[in-house]
Amino acid sequence: MHTLRSAALIPWSQTDPNLKAQTTLALDLSLPVGAQDSLNAPSAGPGRAARPVLVPHTQLKAKSMATSEGRAMLVHAIAHIELNAIDLALDVVWRFAGMPDAFYTDWVRIAQEEAKHFSLLRQHLVSLGFDYGDFPAHNTLWDMAERTQGDILARIGIVPRTMEARGLDASPGVKNKLVSVGDHRAGEILDIILNDEIGHVAAGNRWYRHLCEERGLDPVRNYAELMAQYDAPKLRPPFNMAARRLAGFEEAELDALN
Repeated sequence: MHTLRSAALIPWSQTDPNLKAQTTLALDLSLPVGAQDSLNAPSAGPGRAARPVLVPHTQLKAKSMATSEGRAMLVHAIAHIELNAIDLALDVVWRFAGMPDAFYTDWVRIAQEEAKHFSLLRQHLVSLGFDYGDFPAHNTLWDMAERTQGDILARIGIVPRTMEARGLDASPGVKNKLVSVGDHRAGEILDIILNDEIGHVAAGNRWYRHLCEERGLDPVRNYAELMAQYDAPKLRPPFNMAARRLAGFEEAELDALN
């Protein structure tokens, strides 16, 4: 019988993005977790389709939001982030053994919500006359996954609490860009994503503190050390303080942003 952790490797390895989302949504949370099992992936990284072409983020150029192509490019960029987020959540599930069962079920549910987000964005792209893969994208999110693959504390400390938390900050501005040019459906999807992502970052905060407590570390001081050690992206304003508070950041952490 599959365990939940070994089953997570099925969508993680899937190259077709739509099948990746579907097989993630099909993961059975009632499976035994297999928390102590040591697992090996069938490939060095998650399954990837030939498209989109991946380029350095500095090579990505935006187009006017007054054009359908410009709007589609922005929606495509968000869809790409959500597809990477599926793999990031699944990677945490299969890669890191020895955590409580609740850790793994939390992250499978997160992967399923990311799959829902990707599917909504892809459907909207199709309605705009485009599809996922039609525009180039970057690999920044997965680069950080590779850097932190040797330490669960670093992965949880940086990916949900830094990379995903930046999404909380960016969401209001991105929504305003799309709604201001009449794309109200994109605005509705971004509201769904923001609400779910607050929960994802909250899970990151909760399990990061669990790990810090296990290791006898101060969460705030250790976070600053992780950011420097792994050369994580510097956090820059504006910050969505309301969303960050809902996601469980402590006031000392919010004060450190200023």
